[in-house]
Amino acid sequence: MPERPSILILMPDQQRADCLSCAGHPQIRTPHMDRIAAEGMRFTHACTSSPLCMPARASFISGLHVHDHGMWANSGELAPGDESLFRRLQQCGYWTAHVGKSHYYGHGGFHMREREPYMHARGFDYVHETTGPWATANTDSYMTDDWQAKGLLRAFRDDYRERAQQRDRFLVRPSPLPTEDFLDSYIGGQAVRFIDEYDGERPFCLFVGFGGPHEPWDAPGGYATMYDPAGTPPPIEPAEPGPWVPDHAADWQRTGRFQDMTPDDVQRMRANYYGKISLVDHWCGRIFAACEQRGLMDELLVVFWSDHGEMVGDHGLLHKSRFFESALRVPLMVRWPGRVASGLTTDALAETVDIMPTVLEAVGADVPEGCRGESLWPALRDPSATLRDAAISEVAHRGRRNTMIRTDRCKYAVHEDGRGYMLYDLAEDPEERSNLIGHSDARAVECELRERLFEISPRRAS
Repeated sequence: MPERPSILILMPDQQRADCLSCAGHPQIRTPHMDRIAAEGMRFTHACTSSPLCMPARASFISGLHVHDHGMWANSGELAPGDESLFRRLQQCGYWTAHVGKSHYYGHGGFHMREREPYMHARGFDYVHETTGPWATANTDSYMTDDWQAKGLLRAFRDDYRERAQQRDRFLVRPSPLPTEDFLDSYIGGQAVRFIDEYDGERPFCLFVGFGGPHEPWDAPGGYATMYDPAGTPPPIEPAEPGPWVPDHAADWQRTGRFQDMTPDDVQRMRANYYGKISLVDHWCGRIFAACEQRGLMDELLVVFWSDHGEMVGDHGLLHKSRFFESALRVPLMVRWPGRVASGLTTDALAETVDIMPTVLEAVGADVPEGCRGESLWPALRDPSATLRDAAISEVAHRGRRNTMIRTDRCKYAVHEDGRGYMLYDLAEDPEERSNLIGHSDARAVECELRERLFEISPRRAS
């Protein structure tokens, strides 16, 4: 038995917590993701540290909340020498590898190889980096080099240029790329290649950052037709704010809704989104097969998570940057044979910032001072254990910084000026249709959550 396990961290981009067949989804099929849950533990109430790509990923790699690292939106970057999960793993003897999307810095107008020194400084020995879907339209990488050599790059970029020019958020159309060359197939194939070829003496930690199921709605080949749009679960319908809701909160509740989005649009987008998830699932299976071929699976520590969810029609919205459960909650699963019992779930409240201390504790490494995460190991040992009594999430949206606190029952959020704008009782209203902010019966709950929020994440209160 090796002293330390090799580690595999799998991260799809923008996958909802409920989009797993093991989570009870009525349509989607994810057998390989389900395997992680069947051989380990699934956290049913895991919240992202931010419902936006770069802030969420910065929190994952640093162990810090957004108000600590300061990356509130998809811009900027963390200092290369700052604390990092992967630098800590290097220090205790791991060979660290990154394949796929990182998004630890802004993308656009360069070749990804130019940023490899930054990635090495963040703690990666091996780097084979790509962008996500949209950034690939104007950023080069080893993947676009491969597409160029195969005569595929122009068709891909013409397709994305046309999608952008049409400004049709609801456009569902298969990718012009063959399935075997699609973004997630390329990333999955490079991960398999790394596992097949790794001959180092040190245990490895391989991070695989898939680009899907992030929109646009361009699942390739048979994955574009895998799911019947008519069979997709209906979205949560938008609700009008009650008369007690203050004007600023009512404006927030209505902002961003797509008034022209039809039920047919939502069904087609959802079916395509599920197809992209199933493609990622297929590659998870191929990666596991490569690990089995190398005799790694009996000891392999696997962590599966996503940076945030996707509204895909819920509340009349698309994409992310909101604190509704559809964007806030993410899949989080941990598998480690002999250390984590098989087939268990826990409803313990968790944050994605908790991954860093969990992995470091597993391998006996020191957790950096100031890390905001809580190790998941109490729950991994005992599913009835409580990890934290509240989770926070933070994001800049439409020019304002917003902070949320979620307990096992309620959710409350404030704008940067300290004004509360959302309050939901998740036990009585799991679909978040009745905003209780400003309601006389909810004042005590609002005051309690507000006090707790400002203790955890100090903001400027009005």
